[in-house]
Order: sequence, then structure tokens, then C-alpha cells
Amino acid sequence: MAAFDYLPQTRVSRAIDPLIKGMGKWISLIWILLLGVIVLNVLMRYAFSEGRIELEELQWHLYSIGFLLGLSYAYQADSHIRVDVIHERFGPQIQAWIELYGIILFLLPLIAMILIFSVPFVISSYTLNEVSQSPGGLPLRWVIKACLPLGFGFLLLAVISRLSRVWSFLFFNKAAEDNLNGR
Repeated sequence: MAAFDYLPQTRVSRAIDPLIKGMGKWISLIWILLLGVIVLNVLMRYAFSEGRIELEELQWHLYSIGFLLGLSYAYQADSHIRVDVIHERFGPQIQAWIELYGIILFLLPLIAMILIFSVPFVISSYTLNEVSQSPGGLPLRWVIKACLPLGFGFLLLAVISRLSRVWSFLFFNKAAEDNLNGR
């Protein structure tokens, strides 16, 4: 059984999870595009002695988009980094409590801080019509910067979904209550 498969679905998770899964499916295609850009850039550089700064910047942008928008899917699918050596030794009840406290004490404050500070960062870039400082670099720098709050907004949705499932398991699930009472 994968981690957290025992968590019950809630109305919130049934609404959010398909959105996150669908986005994860589509955003995974960006890695194919990134691979194509890398191959094209390497081919142009070594076969034709023609380096293109816009292709290098496009690589960075595609990687950033894939990473930032993929965070929510990785969290929702539970394929993110965790100290599994410790985590897997505990039963579902303790795992759920650890997840609850981790979300409330660490993950939600981190997401809030990033959202609070990234929005003005994007607005400033948009207002200044920021472009790459490199000659021949990409314009519209605010678009890539906008992926920061967008990615963490989706991560917040995934966290809300997981939080609703953990909360339901710990406080509204009869099986969890029986486990607590030793029945």
C-alpha cells in the first residue's frame, strides 16, 4: 500500500485531486519539449558552432515551469521527498498525525510566505516590462516569474486536499477512532 492510500476521500479532495492530476499529466509533456530544446541547442552549438542564448534561457524557463507546476502533482501523488526510513516504521495513525503537524507547522507557512512575497515580485517585473539582461535573451521576464506564485498556488490546493483527507481520517473516520481506542 502506498503512503496515505488509507486516507479517506473528502468532498474537497474529490474536487481538487482531478485538477492536480490533470495538470500533472499535461505539465509532464514539458520535459519532452525541454529535451527537444536541449538537443537542438547542443546540435547547433557543436555541429554548426552557433550558440543561441534564447535557447539556453528557454531551457531554464521550461525547467522552472516543469518544476514549479509539478510540485503540486508530486505532493498529491506522494512522490515527494520524505524521511521514509522513519515514516514507514509508524502506523497509519501516527503517520497521519505527523502529516497534519507537518502541513500546519511547516508547509502552510512556507507556501504563505512564498505567495506573499512572490506576487509583488511578479507585479514589479510586469510593471517594469522586465526583459533578459543577456543580448538576444527572452522578453517578458514576468511570465516566467509568474510561475512562482502559480506553482505554489497549485501546491496550496494539493495541500488543502491532503489536509482535508488527513483531518477526516483523524477526526471523522470510525476506523481511526477505533484504532485510537484500541478496539
